[in-house]
Amino acid sequence: MEATASLNSIPMSVRKMRLVVDLIRGKRVGEALGILEYSKQEAAIWLRKNLLSAIANWEYKTDGLESADEYDLVISEIFADAGAQIKRFRPAPHGRAHRIRKHSCHITIKVSNSVPLPSEGVEASEPETVQE
Repeated sequence: MEATASLNSIPMSVRKMRLVVDLIRGKRVGEALGILEYSKQEAAIWLRKNLLSAIANWEYKTDGLESADEYDLVISEIFADAGAQIKRFRPAPHGRAHRIRKHSCHITIKVSNSVPLPSEGVEASEPETVQE
């Protein structure tokens, strides 16, 4: 089972966000939360918030019957995309103006369990025998 969470229009450049995103890609949820907890970058605060939301979404999809602690949740997919730019002008020498671009980004996290839920209807199949 898979659950998704996304945050849009975060006032931070995509380049700074991707540095932290690459740290937690493919990790287990508990390990990723530990990395984000002790990271100094501001991006870690936004990613931790979004990761907790994805975990809550996963628990909601299981109708509240299952806890995320019992299943081995993994960050199956995570990416950061560029958002809109806010353009401003700042005074420059000799009466000129320089353009300032304030970047934003969007992040999306997908978490999934590596062990299928009992309600998903996965049946164990017998191994095939090879006849000679």
